[in-house]
Amino acid sequence: MGRSNATLAGRPAVFLDRDGTINVATIRDGKSYPPASLEELVLAPGAVDAIAALRRAGFCTVVVTNQPDVATGKQRREVVEAINQALKSQLALDDIRVCYHADADACGCRKPKPGMLIDAARDWHIDLARSFMIGDRWRDVEAGRAAGCRTLLIESGYSERRSEPDFSVASLVEACDIIFTMGA
Repeated sequence: MGRSNATLAGRPAVFLDRDGTINVATIRDGKSYPPASLEELVLAPGAVDAIAALRRAGFCTVVVTNQPDVATGKQRREVVEAINQALKSQLALDDIRVCYHADADACGCRKPKPGMLIDAARDWHIDLARSFMIGDRWRDVEAGRAAGCRTLLIESGYSERRSEPDFSVASLVEACDIIFTMGA
């Protein structure tokens, strides 16, 4: 099923980046890093209530996360999966999609490409035009835009390139407030 079929009469979704969006990222030298272990996992302030409210409002909640440290050998896949399982047990998430590739792999699922969002739209009957992408990096904004979603960037002050989102916010909670104001 192609992208156009995936968006027909579907439900709205909120796609969420993982590190720096629903959980706290470690910042070193202006760059964002994921938790290195399950013990380092800290949820972002308000994440539990914000994501639960999204679900109550009828949004499908899907995490879409790049985890290239698995491809480069800096992280074990089991650790990423344990972190994702912990997030799924604590948050009202419908799904977690992971790209384990590095940029050099040139896959279609690694953000900024929209592959994870489009695949989730097909599997969950999501209307991408009524959906939102929340993230803390330019890759999230570009993936959301390429999939046809409205985009919200959590401003984190990273030392990296920037793409203009539809909305800039200070937190996940603020992003959700905007979504509730707009509706699907």
